[in-house]
Amino acid sequence: MSDFLIIGGGIAGISLAGRLSHHGKVTVLETEDGLGYHASGRSAAMFEETYGLPSTIALNIASRDYHQTANGGVLSPRGLMLVGTAADKATFAADFKGMKLQAMSVPEARAIVPILNAGVVTQVGYHAEAWDIDTDRLIQNFAREARGNGGRIVTGARVTDIHKTATGWTVETTKGAFDTRLLVNAAGAWVDHIAHLAGITPLRFQPYRRSVARIPAPGGHDVGRWPLLFGPGETWYAKPDAGKLIISPAEEHPMEPHDAWADDMVLAEGLARYEAVVTEPVTRLDSSWAGLRTFAPDRNLVIGFDPRDPTFFWQAGQGGYGFQTSPAASQLGADMIAGRGSDLDKATIAALSPSRFA
Repeated sequence: MSDFLIIGGGIAGISLAGRLSHHGKVTVLETEDGLGYHASGRSAAMFEETYGLPSTIALNIASRDYHQTANGGVLSPRGLMLVGTAADKATFAADFKGMKLQAMSVPEARAIVPILNAGVVTQVGYHAEAWDIDTDRLIQNFAREARGNGGRIVTGARVTDIHKTATGWTVETTKGAFDTRLLVNAAGAWVDHIAHLAGITPLRFQPYRRSVARIPAPGGHDVGRWPLLFGPGETWYAKPDAGKLIISPAEEHPMEPHDAWADDMVLAEGLARYEAVVTEPVTRLDSSWAGLRTFAPDRNLVIGFDPRDPTFFWQAGQGGYGFQTSPAASQLGADMIAGRGSDLDKATIAALSPSRFA
């Protein structure tokens, strides 16, 4: 029997496994054949402290030191550039203020990203303190920590049934049955499905699709030092990726949990919004994909014991913030489960608690 059984091998589940492995026997169950297959494997992989709701920003701030130093760190410089036109002046101003950006002239911006169209772009905001996250390294660091403390990670284990026992829970899977004293729901887009199987009231999580295209480096430029570019209101973004550029329409289309794929028409619309502010047209796609970003109704993460069953723990609703919040989110979850105090303030903890839906 495990002390803690975590359903979900994305960044939420595997980071919590690493933390909990210091407090007891941990087992992680992942449906796919590898870790981080769904949302975690399709992330834009950015760390930006000011991105998200106040509770998310608090987790970001608390995660920064871990990202920078633990196991040699997982961050590398990227920067972030908000690109606006005369037509989106008000939205630009709101994003500029909310993200605490610095004003940059269009010629200064073009010196960094030469394909910006000076005849269209009228306003630019910049923030140097945004970093790429080595997401695979982060996942493997937490997995190594869990295994190093005796934790077990079982892949290819799709959950088929869950029921209460006198000592906790039994989880039936395609790899057999697993017993545990505490069940942790970190199943990403499937968290409400797992809750339903366990007889726990679902919290009405909603997965949203986000599509991404990878294109060759525009105009043959070296894009390695370009920042992440995005439009006001997050209507699109573009980010260097292995010598190429990934572009997303940043859509949020409600979906049922599934292995998501990109919508060609939505991608075309997003590419058109990107093309409207640059001088180099998109002539071909190298590849495309999509992921599901899953949010609670109020868009705060959900971390804590179920208010009706203290043997069921939620680590869910990471949305688009799973990687950047994972060090602090997993530490909070482990502190709660171990009965220890947290360094986070009470308002943040309350904003994350599943009891807010009770």
